[in-house]
Amino acid sequence: MSTIQNNLTVFFPGKLVFANGCMEQLPDEIKALQPAKVFIVTIKPLEPAVSRLKTQLNKNGIGVQTDTTIVQEPSFSDFEQLMVQVSAFDPDLVIGIGGGSVLDVAKLAAAQLGNEQQLSDYVGIGLLKGRERKLICVPATSGTGSEASPNAILVDGAGQKKGIISPYLVPDIVYVDPLLTISVPPAITAATGIDALTHCMEAYTNKFAQPFIDMMAFEGMRLIAQYIETAVKDGSNAEAREKVAMGSLLGGICLGPVNTAGVHALSYPLGSLFHLAHGLSNALLLPYIMEYNIPAATKKYAEVAIALGCERQSTDAATAARGVKKIRELISACGIPQTLKEVNVPEEAIAGMAADAMKVQRLLKNNPREITEQDAIAIYKAAMG
Repeated sequence: MSTIQNNLTVFFPGKLVFANGCMEQLPDEIKALQPAKVFIVTIKPLEPAVSRLKTQLNKNGIGVQTDTTIVQEPSFSDFEQLMVQVSAFDPDLVIGIGGGSVLDVAKLAAAQLGNEQQLSDYVGIGLLKGRERKLICVPATSGTGSEASPNAILVDGAGQKKGIISPYLVPDIVYVDPLLTISVPPAITAATGIDALTHCMEAYTNKFAQPFIDMMAFEGMRLIAQYIETAVKDGSNAEAREKVAMGSLLGGICLGPVNTAGVHALSYPLGSLFHLAHGLSNALLLPYIMEYNIPAATKKYAEVAIALGCERQSTDAATAARGVKKIRELISACGIPQTLKEVNVPEEAIAGMAADAMKVQRLLKNNPREITEQDAIAIYKAAMG
């Protein structure tokens, strides 16, 4: 093992609050920071909760402005348009309350305010030099883990996803209130839940896996596998929502020190070319890439199967195979499509998708088994069904 693999650096949020109903404490948390002005990036379905928060802050003489323009995976132009509004308001605190796209944009807005660097200067890994404004993230879906990660993703003009990765994007304060996820529809609950499970699995089986992160990744897989079906089928089940939210948070923590791998790299073209939701793209590819990776990390994938709730078989290979079967069963039980054909991806798109996926080397390098362009073509073909 190289010395690089032994290096562990984790940037945790400065403060993390996880509890059903903890959103009620958020006004006091904000008041303690003594901001003059607060900018909130959120989504329309959360406007009642945000409106209550705004009223309480206004009573304390804090100016509040909100934005609900981020409704899908954000592009660079979406972000630039939002920054016109944010810059004019010039808040000292930015809050993101919503799904991963909202949180990513809030993180970048806080970093961009008062920053001499342009966004184009720090697209990539470790290029952002600092963040002057305070940042609070409140996830309203259990999926991306963005609230605990140093990552933000924007889509460029060519439809390619670009990562901005920096410890300065990790929020100062994170509030995870699983009750906020109760209103999330079943299809989104399912896709975001499998996304979170994929974060944990790709960290656990990663070429640069870490024992410290493995603990969180294993527990994240265990919680999501056990509770995701209930959360999808009975959205008002507070226990299931809480367990999946914790699994998602653990997955987000994995993203900084270890990050994702082949599933995410190959899922990106599905989003850019066919506008499939990120979580759905991951779910469509996950079992096929697990099968591809098992020969290179058989013991790790056997442990994945145990985390997913499978019985240990006579060999690691048999146990690992049982894990793939379990993932297929979970995806099916959650009502997620299981083949690319079902979501109208044409076979003739495969070569282009494979070429695009090869551009995501920052993730492919983490995969336990090398994925060449030909390998990517074979994986997409298998996933066609």
